[in-house]
Amino acid sequence: MHSRLRAALLAPLLLAWAASADLDVYVDGALASGWENWSWGTTINFAATDLYSGLSSLSATSDAWSALSIKLEGLFNTYAGFSFDFAGDPSAVQGTTDNAQSAYIPLTAFTGLSTTKLTTVVIDFSALAPTGTPLGSGAWDRLNFQALANGAVSITVTPLFLSAEPIGNDLIAITTQGNVDLSTVKVKLNNASVTISNTTTYSPVDAPAKTITYFTLAKSFTSGSLVITAGTNTTFTYSLPAVRYGTINVPNVKAINPYIYGVNWPTSASYIQHLGVTMSRWGGNAVTAYNPSGDFTNAGADWYFENRVSDAGKADDWLGWVSAAGSKTVLTVPALDWVSKDSTSYSFPKTVYPNQAAFDPYKPDAGNGLLPNGSYVTPPTDPKLSYTPWNTTLAKKWLTGLVNKPDIVNIDNEIEIASSTHYDMHPNPISFDEELSRVITFATAAKEALPNVKVAAPSTCSWWFYWTSAVGLTDNAAHYNMDFLPWFLQQMKAKETAIGKRLLDYLDIHYYFQPDTSANDAAAKALRLRMTQSLWNTSYVDESWIATSNYNSQPNNKAVWLIPRMQQLINQYYPGTKLSIGEWASTADGDITGGLVTADALGIFGRYGVDSATYWATPDEKGPIGLAYWLYRGRVHVIFGLPLHTYGTYFGANSVQVNMAENIEGIFGFYAGVESGKVSLVWINKNTVPMAFYISNIPTGKYFMRHFGGASGNAKWQTTSVLKDNTYTVIPAYTALFMKQV
Repeated sequence: MHSRLRAALLAPLLLAWAASADLDVYVDGALASGWENWSWGTTINFAATDLYSGLSSLSATSDAWSALSIKLEGLFNTYAGFSFDFAGDPSAVQGTTDNAQSAYIPLTAFTGLSTTKLTTVVIDFSALAPTGTPLGSGAWDRLNFQALANGAVSITVTPLFLSAEPIGNDLIAITTQGNVDLSTVKVKLNNASVTISNTTTYSPVDAPAKTITYFTLAKSFTSGSLVITAGTNTTFTYSLPAVRYGTINVPNVKAINPYIYGVNWPTSASYIQHLGVTMSRWGGNAVTAYNPSGDFTNAGADWYFENRVSDAGKADDWLGWVSAAGSKTVLTVPALDWVSKDSTSYSFPKTVYPNQAAFDPYKPDAGNGLLPNGSYVTPPTDPKLSYTPWNTTLAKKWLTGLVNKPDIVNIDNEIEIASSTHYDMHPNPISFDEELSRVITFATAAKEALPNVKVAAPSTCSWWFYWTSAVGLTDNAAHYNMDFLPWFLQQMKAKETAIGKRLLDYLDIHYYFQPDTSANDAAAKALRLRMTQSLWNTSYVDESWIATSNYNSQPNNKAVWLIPRMQQLINQYYPGTKLSIGEWASTADGDITGGLVTADALGIFGRYGVDSATYWATPDEKGPIGLAYWLYRGRVHVIFGLPLHTYGTYFGANSVQVNMAENIEGIFGFYAGVESGKVSLVWINKNTVPMAFYISNIPTGKYFMRHFGGASGNAKWQTTSVLKDNTYTVIPAYTALFMKQV
């Protein structure tokens, strides 16, 4: 079943839907982000054989009066209808909330349905079949496909062996769909048959998809040929490589700050808890114009300089539910002179500036403020068209009145580029001095309003602006030829000395990898997986424009060397300041390599002592980025007698020293942690073939194990395994593997 909520109740209905943003419910293998499975009495396969198009369909077998029930983490009462592709016996569908329900809609009201092929069904919320009554304006958040008295079976699943991979010390992980015959699985290692001593089957509880079965072999892997046969004509063949060497030194540890596992704009409390999110940020370009009196904001250059109601609602409410879910909070405080005055105004009307390069297709009078040649329109617009004045008095009033207090405040967001992102309110380039003045002024106000709050600034957008301003290099020359961040730290230290109070607690930067990986071909994927070295490696010359630039005066400026470089600047210019990376990303959220980059980066943040980090923006919980967070921190369900994990420092409170015999960081990442005497390991194979390792000093015994990627796809897989020896451990291609002592 492919399903989608349709937007915008306008006539003609189908044309309005086509021109509006749809909300996916289920697409190819899983519920879309923001939807939860609330079914009862129903067996569900989220990756059944597809009868229509794409990769997969959803099948459901229900007992009498049971249902496939899917709940949105929010409401869909503003949508116009619901469409889905259906094959199966007659059943009924209803939309519900906790306290109300719509009339039953029998699927027999729709003609042309079949048990053997998928047929598209469209439900118009303004005229529900068969009576034509409207759904109404209730707070709708749930859709049920409920069976009648005889139950219902939708799609017959063809049994298939999808993949089989060696993993760990002695496991074969076999991914299947349907009712396969697992007794047909045979394994040969170097042409000798290997006995299967145990099997364990697992399907993710919160995101059911394909099934995976772990076959424990009677002997451990060694290098050579591995052949796995299954069914009548399915064979998986691998060449197991020579072992690579490394060691861990458990006594040599460094504390991991738990606040590195953060994101911008988490979607719900369950999202925070499922992924173990520790820090949540209210940030981004739009918050520069956030007006807490009315919760208005402005998209700036990102969307035609238009005012709107804040997507996340009221900041105070957001702080409340995020904190209640167990996450620390970062709140961005506007620090320019204006905030949005309403939810409808815009800054560059066509009636005033008719020759703009583009206009909002949904609001044709709202322009993008640019001429066809790419320059900004002149004269600059009057800020009062869209904005109302803002100052520290208003900021203090807002912060003082907050019911829910933030843990950290950012002093605005990337204001060094306000002359482009917020040209309508600040057309002039921001200099070193102006940025420093605004940080000091609003940091002072924040500390006066919230004495316990920590301040993070300057939230600089990129490598270029770490070192100079929008004014240009003449600004550096006017400030003792210093680069911006060293100068900024020096000035904040001088301010503390002058007033006897620290106004800056975190040096906050944004970092986006600079290499171009947009092609997403094999070369781009390999480059993406190498570029995490820019976070730490002093000898890694950045594979981007940075390698040929000479505009800053920093040592070794062809290497980004981000974390140690920033820590070195802190130690030199303002000791005691923490390091925050308020925005960062993988360059490919939907690709498995993006997930591996994220898992690698999270390991690096822990190893090298980052104090806080929040991903931009909201990773799909079930996508590759969400899986990287889940790998380190996410929910662990009760399996095989293991206790349910509560959201603590699950990877480990301390990073353990790791030494590898070869410099293979471009194709492999390895991280070790320890907490309460239990060792955790994360292995990240960024290579396109399996890799094998002997890591000395790893304790043998029982481990909880989870992984994603590889031939089995992006699903959440987990099991337990006994590490009998650590002389040969296999990590499949494009796979991240987590192991923790039980």
